[in-house]
Amino acid sequence: MEALRVEFAGDAPELRTAEAMVRQGLVTTVSSPAGTAAVVGWAGSVHDRLAGAHALLGAFAPPGSEPPLPTGDFAAVLVYQDRVLLLRDEQARIPLFFRESEGRVSAVSTSARGLGSAAELEHRYFCRYLTGNMAQPHTELTPFAGVHRILGGEVVELSVTGRMRGHRLSRTGRTGDSPAPVADGSGPGQQLRRALEHAVGRRLGRTIACHVSGGTDSTSVALLTARLLAAGQEGSTGDLVLLAGRFGTGELAAERPYLEEAVEAVRRQAPGARPVIVDADDVADFDDFLHHAGDSDEPHAHAFRAPFWSRLHAAAAELGCDILLTGCGADPIVDANPFHLHRLARSGRLREMTRQARLRAAASDQGVRDIVRTHVVQPALPLTAERITRLVHRGTVLGGLGHFTRPPWLRRGFARAHGYRAARVGESRFLFGRAPEQSLYDAANYLAAPDPLSWRCAPQNGFFLSHPFLDPEVIATMRRLPAEATFRPGRPKTVLREAMADMLPPRIRDRADKIPFNGPYVHGLRSHGDDLIDLCRSARHPLIAEMFDIDRLCQAVREAQLGMGDSASWDRMNGSLALVVWLEGLLDERSPVPAAALPVIAGS
Repeated sequence: MEALRVEFAGDAPELRTAEAMVRQGLVTTVSSPAGTAAVVGWAGSVHDRLAGAHALLGAFAPPGSEPPLPTGDFAAVLVYQDRVLLLRDEQARIPLFFRESEGRVSAVSTSARGLGSAAELEHRYFCRYLTGNMAQPHTELTPFAGVHRILGGEVVELSVTGRMRGHRLSRTGRTGDSPAPVADGSGPGQQLRRALEHAVGRRLGRTIACHVSGGTDSTSVALLTARLLAAGQEGSTGDLVLLAGRFGTGELAAERPYLEEAVEAVRRQAPGARPVIVDADDVADFDDFLHHAGDSDEPHAHAFRAPFWSRLHAAAAELGCDILLTGCGADPIVDANPFHLHRLARSGRLREMTRQARLRAAASDQGVRDIVRTHVVQPALPLTAERITRLVHRGTVLGGLGHFTRPPWLRRGFARAHGYRAARVGESRFLFGRAPEQSLYDAANYLAAPDPLSWRCAPQNGFFLSHPFLDPEVIATMRRLPAEATFRPGRPKTVLREAMADMLPPRIRDRADKIPFNGPYVHGLRSHGDDLIDLCRSARHPLIAEMFDIDRLCQAVREAQLGMGDSASWDRMNGSLALVVWLEGLLDERSPVPAAALPVIAGS
C-alpha cells in the first residue's frame, strides 16, 4: 500500500502522496523555508499531526543535527534544499522502503511491492522470514532484490539526487538504556499509571475506537481513554467507540461476562461511549485466506487470524473512527520479566535464581526444571536447546519444532544455499541477545499481530492501529522497575493491577488468566484444512517447489488438524502457508493501478 513515493529521476526529488490518505489525515504534508515534510501516521500526538510534522521538519533542519526521535507511529520523508532524510519511529508500525543500486537510491515508498519486481526475488529474505513470525520487521531484507527496509529508529540521509550519504539509528528521548529514576517518591503503580495516561493521551483523535475484550490490558486502555475524554484532557474532546468481538458458543463464550463488565465500567466513566459488539461465532481462522495472505505487501505470518480483526475493524470504519487503540503487546511489557532469572544466573546468584524459580513454578503449572530450562538454559543456548528438543520429539512433522529449527518441509538444499543457518542465528540473537531481559522489550514490539492488516486496510478504514503499551515511555517505566516490584506469585501484571486499582472492576482486576483464542483456529483448520492442502499441491510458482517439500507441509497441516504440535510449531506452519499464497499472488499480479497522488515536490 503506497501512501507516499519519492522518485529521484533528475536534479531534484519528486515527492507524491496518496490523495485519499491525505484527506483522511493519515498522511500529513507541511512546508517551511527549511523544506518539506511528508509524514505517514503521526509524530508527537494524533490530535495535532500538523504540529508534529512541523516539529519533525524543524528538528532535523540544521545540517548534521541528530535530535532524538519524537514518540509516534510514523514514517517520514524530509526534503531540504541540500539533502533528503528518510526516517521511522522506533516502534516501526509504518513501513518505509527504498530501491538502491551502486550507492544510489532511485525511489522511496511505503510499499516494497511498489518498488520491486516479481521476477527478481531475494531468496535470503525467505529464509529469514521462515525462522519465525518476528523475523521480518527488524531486518533490512525485503522479498525483492535491491529493495531495502528502513529499520525502526533509523535515519537515512540522501543527496537531492538520491546518492546515499549514510544512515544511523536514533532514539527517543525517553528510552535510553539506563532511564533516569523517578525522584518524586511515587510507587511502581503510580509511575506506570502516569506513563499509560500520557501514552493514551498522545493517541486521542476525533473519534476513537478501543478494542475491549474483558481482559486487564484492553480494559485499562479503554478506561483511561474514557477518563481523559470525559475530563477534556490532552486537548481532545472526541467520541469513544468500544469495539468487541462476542462469542456465544465454545470456550470463548465464557469471556462474555468479563466483556460486559468492562463495557459497563467504561460507560460509567464516559456515558456517551458507544459499544459496538460484533458477533463472531461464524468467523474462523483461514477464512478468505487467499485474499488476506495474497494481497499483503510482504508475506504476513498472521494472515490466518485476519478474518476476525477485519470484521472488527470494518465496524469501526463505518463509524468514522480515526484511531484504534488496542491492548495488544502488553503481556511482555507489564508482566514480570521472566528473563530476570537469566540475569541472576549470569551474575552467579544461583541460590536467589533457584528461589525465584521455585516461586514461579508454584504459581504456574510448570516445574522448577521447566522454568529454569525455558528462562535460563534456552536463552543461553537457544539453537542447541532447540536441536535437542527436536531430536527428542522426532517422529512427527510438528513435534519439537521451535522458533529457529529448520522446519522439515523447508528443503535442506534451499536452506544451505540461501543462508538459513545465518538467519536463525540472527533471529535467536535478536530474540534473546546478550541480555535476554532487555531483548524481551525489543522483541515485544513485533508481537502485535494485527499490525500488517491494519496497515493494508488503512485507506478504506481511515485509521491506523496504535499500541499504548508499546509506547516508549511505558517501556522505559517498566524497564527501570526492580524485579521484586513486578513479580508476585499467582498475580500476573502486578504493577498494572496496582496502577488501575481505582478503575478496574473487581471481576477483571482479580482474574489471573484469559481463555486462549484456540477455538477459531481449530474451527478454521477443520473447515479449511483440505483447501489449504489442495492449495499447496496445486501451487504454480517455481520457487514454492524449490523451497518446500510439499508432502511434508501437507502432513503438517494434517497433524495440526488432529491437534498435534504446539503454538510455536503452528506459527511456523501458518507462516509457510501464507508464503505459498503470497508467492502464488505474484504470478497473478497485474500492473498495479496507482492511487490518485498529490504532487508535493516535483523535480524540474
